[in-house]
Amino acid sequence: QVQLVESGGGLVQAGDSLRLSCIASGRIFRINAMGWYRQAPGKQRELVASSTLSSINYADSVKGRFAISSDNAKNTMYLQMNSLRPEDTAVYYCNAEVQHTVVSQTTNYWGQGTQVTVSS
Repeated sequence: QVQLVESGGGLVQAGDSLRLSCIASGRIFRINAMGWYRQAPGKQRELVASSTLSSINYADSVKGRFAISSDNAKNTMYLQMNSLRPEDTAVYYCNAEVQHTVVSQTTNYWGQGTQVTVSS
């Protein structure tokens, strides 16, 4: 079993920056893919940024403003969010595809979410 715990959300003004963190703990051999999603009130959860062993992708709405990164030694992933806009307001969730052992398949895990609110 693996737990993902997000932190770093908060209330900021438009133009400000925030850095979200997501720490993974438990039985982890390797994190093969990770991602950040968000869900605004009344809307579906959407992908913000994703990172695999070979590629990084961003939603068009955050390209050039957000950056996904990780510290593999700490099993921690980050989302640096710059030039925040009111439309970025949402609950942000981290997601990870975790391989528990060298021979196991991956299992998908979600964090509990952290609120980001951007005022105009």
